[in-house]
Amino acid sequence: MVSNPTPQRQLRTHRPQRPAPRVLNSAEHHAWLARHLTDRDRWLCRMLFEHHVLTSTQIIDIAFPGRRAANLRLRNLYQWGVVHRFQPHRERGSHPMYYVLDTAGAVALAREDGLEPKELGYSREREIGRAFSLQLAHTVGCNGLFTTLIRRARQPGATGVLTAWWSASRCGRHWGDIVTPDGYGRWRDNDRDVEWFVEFDFGTEQLSRLAGKLARYQRLAEVTGITTPVLVWLPSATREANARKALAEALRALDRPARVPVATSSGDAAADPLDMAAPRWRRVDESAAGRVALADLPVLWPDMRAPAPRGEQRPELVTPATARPEIAPPSPMPPPDPARPQR
Repeated sequence: MVSNPTPQRQLRTHRPQRPAPRVLNSAEHHAWLARHLTDRDRWLCRMLFEHHVLTSTQIIDIAFPGRRAANLRLRNLYQWGVVHRFQPHRERGSHPMYYVLDTAGAVALAREDGLEPKELGYSREREIGRAFSLQLAHTVGCNGLFTTLIRRARQPGATGVLTAWWSASRCGRHWGDIVTPDGYGRWRDNDRDVEWFVEFDFGTEQLSRLAGKLARYQRLAEVTGITTPVLVWLPSATREANARKALAEALRALDRPARVPVATSSGDAAADPLDMAAPRWRRVDESAAGRVALADLPVLWPDMRAPAPRGEQRPELVTPATARPEIAPPSPMPPPDPARPQR
């Protein structure tokens, strides 16, 4: 006869509780973290500072060999106050856990760059408040376009690598007086470099407003002297067809439409809705090329000048003069894992 009615779950070892904020923000705690944060942890802090919010699935894609290893490390980082987490409400099923930068992570990032934490412009309330932001799904979806590229680049035998990924916030600080893309990226595959601005359409923006951005992209190209493709991702084939009509009309109205190369794709155009590298991009104006892979974008615009070699400074990428120090964008690829052999 069972004499102990205590439920089994109560007999298990409880997870250690997260210390009080006062402890997590102490000098002693930050000194302790200096010994325990790995290169990957510090890189993840930079990625969260740059891109604001990443899901647990996206973090696995960009940094970990599997879900178990990610969950164990993310639990530690949460308990140490390096990251914070939340899970949005969903009517059916459940979302993955969402992660943002927490105070201890922001302090470590600032000290690493020789800055005072307040110089970062970091706000814990703002970061945790993203849980209620109407832009949360848009931010996470757009980030997914890039994390899928990193996941692809981390596969054994991969030939492509993501060499640049800028957030909408960074784009806004550089070009926001003209246009603010949802992101900027650069992909290198078999010695071919391609770069692009991305417009991530979630189906909530009027297509006339989306098409109206092309005039601003033309102005940006004239100011910088660089022609950069604009890739427009749309949620469905129907939305893409309608958007292509609006974009084509807007292109015809431009003085120099060749300065604004535009291609579209939709979530229905490939098996993985967010795999940018797949052959899914189709030039907006008339072209017989059909849909091409990311690395083959130059096929759509044979006369377009190739981007400058990697590492060469470009005029429009020069760090702007801002009221606070500008943290350099993190490398999109994670640091090498010393426990795994390198390719």
